[in-house]
Amino acid sequence: MNERVVIVGGTSGIGLATARHQLGEGRDVVVTGRNPERLRAALDELAALSGTLSTSGAPGTSGAPGIPGASGAPGEVSGAVVDAQDEAATQEFFAGLGRVDHVVVAATGSTAAGPFRSVTTDALRQATEGKLIAHSLTARAALDVLSPTGSITFVTAASAGAAMPGTAGLAAANASVAAMVPVLAVELAPIRFNAVSPGIVDTPWWDWMDADAKAETFAAYAKSTPAGRCGHPEDIADAISFLLGNSFTTGVVLTVDGGARLASGA
Repeated sequence: MNERVVIVGGTSGIGLATARHQLGEGRDVVVTGRNPERLRAALDELAALSGTLSTSGAPGTSGAPGIPGASGAPGEVSGAVVDAQDEAATQEFFAGLGRVDHVVVAATGSTAAGPFRSVTTDALRQATEGKLIAHSLTARAALDVLSPTGSITFVTAASAGAAMPGTAGLAAANASVAAMVPVLAVELAPIRFNAVSPGIVDTPWWDWMDADAKAETFAAYAKSTPAGRCGHPEDIADAISFLLGNSFTTGVVLTVDGGARLASGA
């Protein structure tokens, strides 16, 4: 029986890249997202990929529970519309899954970016709910169905320790997630808890910026890093795959930032 990985926030960016990577590793994949259209598009893409992999001996495809037109039968690719900030919906989703081997939480929320004096209380609350609350609710809901030798991997961000002006709210939300990792790794052992902490990665998360500002930000970051570029979602998906697969790794927040922390002296 294949291992089964649930990717919360798996319909775009790092989450979707992780789903693709896990299919390539031969794991069964369940993805969730808040938007039904994006979920359908992600499932169509993953089903096509899984079908391609099956021609060389990798797992085949299946329907997606909760999505119109899908069979809902057990299989290698499935998904459901779930808001990770909705405690009841998240609990109901995991309770109906059966056995799960790994959970990846790639949920995102409000940026709460901007000069500290201008960041509103509502923006801070939204950032906290989209990151800390979503990750916490997901991890708690998963515990009852998670294999005792399984793992939970959070996606935080390098902003948590980068000391970049204008990111205090964003840094706080991400740092709170990172802070849980070593505590939960000890408290809930032998379940493994880890996190990946990406630098700037070219994903739809950045669509809140206009095109010129985004291009300027990306160019400056690429110039400042030893790697000489911004990250791709696949870079982070590869790091997550390591955290899922290495049974001797727990309590780790793995920074994947192209060496930006070295250039900044952090």
